[in-house]
Amino acid sequence: MVRENPETVLLDAFRVEERGTIVSIEAQESLYHRLAALGLRPGKKLRLLRRAPFGGPLQIRVGMTEVMLRPREARCVRIAREPRS
Repeated sequence: MVRENPETVLLDAFRVEERGTIVSIEAQESLYHRLAALGLRPGKKLRLLRRAPFGGPLQIRVGMTEVMLRPREARCVRIAREPRS
Protein backbone atom coordinates (compact mmCIF):
# COMPACT_ATOMS: atom_id res chain seq x y z
CA MET A 1 0.00 0.00 0.00
CA VAL A 2 1.29 3.46 -0.93
CA ARG A 3 1.29 6.11 1.79
CA GLU A 4 -0.54 9.29 0.86
CA ASN A 5 1.52 12.46 0.77
CA PRO A 6 -0.75 15.48 1.32
CA GLU A 7 1.32 17.48 -1.18
CA THR A 8 0.81 14.99 -4.01
CA VAL A 9 -2.25 13.58 -5.77
CA LEU A 10 -2.98 11.00 -8.41
CA LEU A 11 -3.40 12.39 -11.91
CA ASP A 12 -7.06 11.36 -12.06
CA ALA A 13 -7.73 13.88 -9.23
CA PHE A 14 -6.36 16.81 -11.27
CA ARG A 15 -8.64 19.56 -12.57
CA VAL A 16 -8.56 20.86 -16.14
CA GLU A 17 -5.71 23.36 -16.73
CA GLU A 18 -3.96 22.28 -13.52
CA ARG A 19 -0.18 21.80 -13.76
CA GLY A 20 2.25 19.65 -11.84
CA THR A 21 5.38 17.53 -11.81
CA ILE A 22 5.37 13.73 -11.96
CA VAL A 23 6.65 12.34 -8.66
CA SER A 24 6.23 8.63 -9.37
CA ILE A 25 4.50 6.07 -11.55
CA GLU A 26 3.00 3.26 -9.50
CA ALA A 27 2.19 0.63 -12.12
CA GLN A 28 3.05 -2.87 -13.25
CA GLU A 29 6.24 -3.05 -15.27
CA SER A 30 4.58 -3.24 -18.69
CA LEU A 31 2.38 -0.18 -18.06
CA TYR A 32 5.32 1.67 -16.47
CA HIS A 33 7.39 1.15 -19.63
CA ARG A 34 4.50 2.16 -21.91
CA LEU A 35 3.93 5.38 -19.97
CA ALA A 36 7.69 6.09 -19.98
CA ALA A 37 7.74 5.60 -23.76
CA LEU A 38 4.98 8.25 -24.01
CA GLY A 39 7.16 10.66 -22.04
CA LEU A 40 5.69 10.23 -18.56
CA ARG A 41 8.69 9.98 -16.25
CA PRO A 42 9.35 11.26 -12.73
CA GLY A 43 10.49 14.86 -12.84
CA LYS A 44 8.57 15.76 -16.02
CA LYS A 45 6.07 18.61 -15.89
CA LEU A 46 2.55 18.11 -17.22
CA ARG A 47 -0.76 19.89 -17.64
CA LEU A 48 -4.25 18.41 -17.78
CA LEU A 49 -5.86 19.79 -20.93
CA ARG A 50 -9.31 18.19 -20.82
CA ARG A 51 -11.40 15.33 -19.49
CA ALA A 52 -13.87 13.37 -21.57
CA PRO A 53 -17.35 13.14 -20.06
CA PHE A 54 -18.73 10.06 -18.31
CA GLY A 55 -15.37 8.87 -16.96
CA GLY A 56 -13.64 8.89 -20.34
CA PRO A 57 -9.94 9.53 -21.04
CA LEU A 58 -7.87 12.47 -19.89
CA GLN A 59 -5.84 14.53 -22.34
CA ILE A 60 -2.53 15.74 -20.91
CA ARG A 61 0.48 17.61 -22.24
CA VAL A 62 3.96 16.45 -21.23
CA GLY A 63 6.54 18.77 -22.74
CA MET A 64 5.43 19.26 -26.34
CA THR A 65 3.57 15.93 -26.51
CA GLU A 66 -0.16 15.47 -25.97
CA VAL A 67 -1.30 12.09 -24.66
CA MET A 68 -4.69 10.53 -23.91
CA LEU A 69 -4.82 8.32 -20.81
CA ARG A 70 -7.55 6.06 -19.49
CA PRO A 71 -8.64 6.98 -15.95
CA ARG A 72 -7.20 3.70 -14.61
CA GLU A 73 -3.80 4.63 -16.13
CA ALA A 74 -4.05 8.16 -14.68
CA ARG A 75 -4.52 6.61 -11.22
CA CYS A 76 -0.97 5.21 -11.52
CA VAL A 77 0.68 8.62 -11.92
CA ARG A 78 1.41 10.58 -8.72
CA ILE A 79 1.78 14.36 -9.20
CA ALA A 80 3.05 17.25 -7.10
CA ARG A 81 0.71 20.15 -7.88
CA GLU A 82 2.21 23.46 -8.95
CA PRO A 83 0.97 26.47 -7.01
CA ARG A 84 -1.71 28.40 -8.87
CA SER A 85 -0.56 31.72 -10.25
